[in-house]
Amino acid sequence: MNETEKKIKIEKNLDVTELDGEKVMIDFESGKYFMIKGSGNDIWDMMRDGIKISEIIDALLKEYDVDRETCEKSVVAFIKQMENYKFIALYE
Repeated sequence: MNETEKKIKIEKNLDVTELDGEKVMIDFESGKYFMIKGSGNDIWDMMRDGIKISEIIDALLKEYDVDRETCEKSVVAFIKQMENYKFIALYE
């Protein structure tokens, strides 16, 4: 299965605050905080249970002047990072 056809499942409910155009996410369980800026904000806002990675890519392609390959690489890298932090899980 193509990586972009996988769906997202939200694993952790993080406290997210907007601060000067960036998102500050706090994981109270681990005591860590993370900052997201740029297109990462848009990706985070679109993530919800059941959405396919390809749907996020399609939405970003309508908003940003970027080619599909670059967009896909960036989105998959961001989502993999969120998966590594155990904020989300991917499934088919």
